[in-house]
Amino acid sequence: MYRIRHPYRAAGATALAAGALTLVTLLVVAPRLGFTTPARAPLWTDRPPAVAPASASALPNWAELAKVLKPAVVNISTKRVEKGVQLQSPFGDDDPFQRFFKQFGDQGPRTVRSLGSGFIINADGYIVTNHHVVDGATTIRVKIADGRELPAKVVGRDSKTDLALLKVEATGLPVIPLGDSSRLQVGEPVMAIGNPFGLEQTVTSGIVSAVGRVIGQGPYDDFIQTDASINPGNSGGPLIDRRGEAVGINAAIFSQGGGSVGIGFAIPIDQAKSVVAQLAESGRVARGWLGVTIQPMTEDLAKGFGRPDQSGALVTSVQEGSPAARAGVKAGDVIAEYGGRKITRAGDLPRAVADTPAGRPVPIVVVRGGKPVSLTATIAALEEEPGRPAALTENKQNLGLGVETLTPRMARELGLSVDHGVVVRSVGDSSPAADAGVHAGDVLVEVDHQRVASVADMKRVLERHPKNTPVVALLRREDQSLYVAMDTRG
Repeated sequence: MYRIRHPYRAAGATALAAGALTLVTLLVVAPRLGFTTPARAPLWTDRPPAVAPASASALPNWAELAKVLKPAVVNISTKRVEKGVQLQSPFGDDDPFQRFFKQFGDQGPRTVRSLGSGFIINADGYIVTNHHVVDGATTIRVKIADGRELPAKVVGRDSKTDLALLKVEATGLPVIPLGDSSRLQVGEPVMAIGNPFGLEQTVTSGIVSAVGRVIGQGPYDDFIQTDASINPGNSGGPLIDRRGEAVGINAAIFSQGGGSVGIGFAIPIDQAKSVVAQLAESGRVARGWLGVTIQPMTEDLAKGFGRPDQSGALVTSVQEGSPAARAGVKAGDVIAEYGGRKITRAGDLPRAVADTPAGRPVPIVVVRGGKPVSLTATIAALEEEPGRPAALTENKQNLGLGVETLTPRMARELGLSVDHGVVVRSVGDSSPAADAGVHAGDVLVEVDHQRVASVADMKRVLERHPKNTPVVALLRREDQSLYVAMDTRG
């Protein structure tokens, strides 16, 4: 059976051991927004083209482009801790062999290392990669072209778009300018750069096989398909056009065995720009919410609903109390226009809604009983589902902790009387936190003698923590309070 896979590499016994995960859904349609840092122009306008762009009829000078752009592509290595499996006898605790299972069947936590790619978009050390490359990592290291290996911190990440923004402490780094993926045409030549199977600085070329690909991975699917070889380890690397600009971020492959068979997928850079800008500003992505479940129109459904074609998004349900419900949208409506823009296919709607700021009234045209009906919906903010605990991976302190902000419900479940703090959900193997005796379920209420009420509070405190000194924390464990000192010098 063929599968859509993430082309990142899980380190194993051999240099060419491949690993892959199931793909995370992709992205929101966004305007061409600029990513800026203090006292800097938008990144994709701050330098002239490195190589004279090829004309539409001429072949790109891949050799010159590769020479200039490869130094801005990085190797990303991560370490994360996965829970082990406790084997149990199928016959219950009364089985005489249950003791054997408990003694020898506990595999315990294990450390997993993996490799991926990324590329520098800002000379001050900002790097774009895939979310799945750094998901759950307790340690992230970036190897740049001059041979330096630098610790990296996660500025922000977004699982829905499979994007992450990293930061290393370095300046004057080479960068890859961001292009315009809306100009891509099927058949246009492109080049992929990355670290497939751990082989650094590998270049492959091909063409754009298709655009706007929906591969069934979620509501924001909108991939560039290419036959430029993308293999495990390529995740997060750039897809380059003939002008020497990044037009995509390599994210997935269609493969039976984990390697490239000429069908790879990249996130369009125009969509990534909005996400990266939000991650840089706040560490998270805000999306609009309408509150409908939709499906594509088929030829038979179009006839049944009296539609002349298969355009539009068919509403199958409307969530009670949602913006759509308040606007009067009903199940069976066909949403034909949103914000003055025609909905050609069902996938256009989620991306358009996601890109709408909360609180904005949007005109909607639905077809009901064969007749157009004009409505107005005031878009709300999409409430994200609780995700994985935040991994506290900092440049100055790598404590090896996965934490979540304590909520009243968590406090009740844990039987705690405290009303603030961060809950420890995971502790990295052989990490400073593990050495200090921190356990999953502990609640950190003070860090460096400062009250912490959220993960964001804790990160701010750690950012100000002096180098080469232990991090002192006050934690609550059941009904007891105790101090721990986490030494990050090792």
